[in-house]
Amino acid sequence: MHEIPIPARLDAHYFRRGKVAPLVLGGLVAVGAISFLALLRTDPGRAWQSYVSNWLFFTSVAQGAVILYAATVITKARWNWSVRRISLSLGAFLPISFLLLLPMLGLRENYFPWLEMMAEDEILQQKAAYLNIPFLMARQAGGALLLFTMSLIFVYWSLRPDLGPEGAAEAGGDAARARWRARLSGKWLGQEREEDRSWAKLTVLAPPLVLTYAVVMSMFAVDWAMSLDPHWLSTLFPAWFFMGAFWSGIASTALLSVLLKKTLPYADKHIGPQQLHDLGQLTFAYSIFWTYTFWSQYLVIWYGKLPWEQEWMVQRSGEGWGRLSLLVIVLCFVVPFASLIGRAPKKRPGWLGAICVLILGGLWLERFLLIAPSLHQPGQATITFWEPLIGLGFLGLFGTAVRWFLVTFPIIQLWQPKPLPEMTEAELPVGSR
Repeated sequence: MHEIPIPARLDAHYFRRGKVAPLVLGGLVAVGAISFLALLRTDPGRAWQSYVSNWLFFTSVAQGAVILYAATVITKARWNWSVRRISLSLGAFLPISFLLLLPMLGLRENYFPWLEMMAEDEILQQKAAYLNIPFLMARQAGGALLLFTMSLIFVYWSLRPDLGPEGAAEAGGDAARARWRARLSGKWLGQEREEDRSWAKLTVLAPPLVLTYAVVMSMFAVDWAMSLDPHWLSTLFPAWFFMGAFWSGIASTALLSVLLKKTLPYADKHIGPQQLHDLGQLTFAYSIFWTYTFWSQYLVIWYGKLPWEQEWMVQRSGEGWGRLSLLVIVLCFVVPFASLIGRAPKKRPGWLGAICVLILGGLWLERFLLIAPSLHQPGQATITFWEPLIGLGFLGLFGTAVRWFLVTFPIIQLWQPKPLPEMTEAELPVGSR
């Protein structure tokens, strides 16, 4: 990664409020809500399949972006100084995500096939300690609450040094910004002490946050996707899921960075080709890693020739689902691999943004294919217009949360961690021992 010089002084700039964006985003939410309720009346199972798959996708994007920032804190990276706040803005969806999780906790037989199979299936009876509704509700609510709370605390300590009373004028006379500044900067200790304290907090929080992320996202993958084929098992499946979520956070950060460069001259000035190149490198690398983890499962399962293990793959490669599965591979591997080789494509904002859109489309379809084939009823269409329409509702909520964050807090982090002293080897004079 590039070591990019950071300006001595950064001014606070915010995304403009405007009146059109809230109407568009509100319209998307209305379309999604109406579509979900309409489908719920005619086909509840399909409605919930779409709801859960969209929840998994947008939660993955939000949480993966926060983990990207946490990973750069752990590695003491400085290349991403101008896009750190962009990653955090995607995490603004997490409180909404928790509220959207609550209706999912009421799902029973119309979503979890193992509930009806438990009474007669000896294999499932051996899994009853894990596969039961009370424990599922407790671990899902508790795990999400723990992970999202840790993430929001991490976001708070990253924001706090930019919100002190010394920079109150930078709120631009906006009353809402001033209220959030006052709310989040209580017991102010002074700019330098706040920066040192926040960096210390972030370095302590980042490792347990990443570990909690791996555990809780694995739980999401097992409960909402893998358990739908209760005899099927892949120990690599949870890792494939949460690393895909991390990749979606990287691609979304790159896409939002490109959009802000196109929209705001201030962002265009500080989000340069070096940052785009580094985000492009990560996007390219994780397309290969995503394919590697998928292929590692596929190869072992296929050559193992165990019917229960092969069933999951067979469902998604057969009639109706095979073309969609192939499309996922094209969007998530072939396109980014072929399009982001070399330095030049990664530095072209429009090109990088377009590839990220295709990647995110592939990951959205992947999340749908983790669920729908396992619950598919004979005679149903594999995918219809309802699924994207419900996805638009989630997109509206996600966009509303991100826009609120960028309107309320500076789009580029003003405070920067102090550079660590270089650790160099002491050189002895020639001939000395």
